[in-house]
Amino acid sequence: MCRIYDVVKSLVLLVAGSFWACNSHKEAPALGSQQITLMENAHMRFEPDHFSQKIFKEDSATYRLESGRLLLKKVKLPDFGRDVRVTLDVQLKSAGDPWDKAGSLFVIPADSKVNFLTVKEGTGNFPGVSEDLEGFVGILPDSTYKPVLELMRFMTPFGVGYFNEHKRIRKPVYIPCWEDLVEWKTDVTPLISRLEGEAWVGVWIDTWTKEGYEISAKLQYVESKSPCDLQIKTKVEPLLNTTAYIGGQRGTDIFSRKNIKVAADIPENARNVRLHYITTGHGGHSEGDEFVRKQNVVMVDADTVINYVPWRDDCASFRRFNPSSGVWLKKDTARYYDDKAKIAKEKVIEERIASSDLSRSNWCPGSQVDPYSVPLTVKPGRHEFEFAIPEAQKLKPGELNFWMVSAYLTWEE
Repeated sequence: MCRIYDVVKSLVLLVAGSFWACNSHKEAPALGSQQITLMENAHMRFEPDHFSQKIFKEDSATYRLESGRLLLKKVKLPDFGRDVRVTLDVQLKSAGDPWDKAGSLFVIPADSKVNFLTVKEGTGNFPGVSEDLEGFVGILPDSTYKPVLELMRFMTPFGVGYFNEHKRIRKPVYIPCWEDLVEWKTDVTPLISRLEGEAWVGVWIDTWTKEGYEISAKLQYVESKSPCDLQIKTKVEPLLNTTAYIGGQRGTDIFSRKNIKVAADIPENARNVRLHYITTGHGGHSEGDEFVRKQNVVMVDADTVINYVPWRDDCASFRRFNPSSGVWLKKDTARYYDDKAKIAKEKVIEERIASSDLSRSNWCPGSQVDPYSVPLTVKPGRHEFEFAIPEAQKLKPGELNFWMVSAYLTWEE
């Protein structure tokens, strides 16, 4: 027994000695797990009479653009030495807008000299318009400009939290209640190097009503308890963002005519290189990019690395968030049990089909949109990235088809 005790004691001392040796050479002080509020009940709306200036200053750190549809806020974020996990938590409810709208919560790359503020101030310009891009601006990087990095793409539900008690709204029997709000969470740890120090974060919602939405967002940093668990810094470089955030930009239907190409450099010491791709199709009514399956392809130096059809067919599971969704009646044959006759019967019924139930191109009303992430086996140096949606719809009179696509690279150094 004594010998066993001595062996265990030796092992404990050995482990402790290794631990303290680690501390003596590589040790990061603790900042402690933290929660940073980015915005709280921010009222996102379209109100040109109120937000009459190109840049409307709400307070010393908060600005409104696009008549209130875009909010920018300067925040101070912690810079951790230890390993840390970062989660973005977003809550949204309608303030009177009954429709489903696209939204984007993002961070402006600190090393982008040109950004939404400088463009609106007139002190900076998007990269020069090229023939290849057909006049679309602000979607690709150059030496002075980098597209914003999406922390979360989301789609507002139909009227959550506002139209729950509306007299014309009837709750389907298959849901227990209308929800008060919708909440999304996503792991943004791969973007940690863009979420430290002083940063501009923003949110855009494609609302055209003065009622709009209320949105809250916070970052939750969970720090490792071990001083030896050092953070591996991940570099993040934006490649593309076709979302029309501000005036001068417009819905990108270019994919119906050509692919978008962009070059990017991978440094010598890059490890674990990954490509992150976010895509949603919109518009065109029942036969358009929103409701028809479309293949998305990404190539690196002509080699295909992504080839899939982005699609959501689980939208009916979001019905409890969509009280103001449009509803149609569809005739169907229902089989049921007749208690009086004690037999099974069939009858024709009219079944309610909500717009929010319909399958869509990678989104549902009330859903967040997760990035599609793939590892890349690439050598250091310059590489060409090519983005294609081969069967994207062309514009038709009264039908606006477009794709919101963003992409970025991450790697460890």
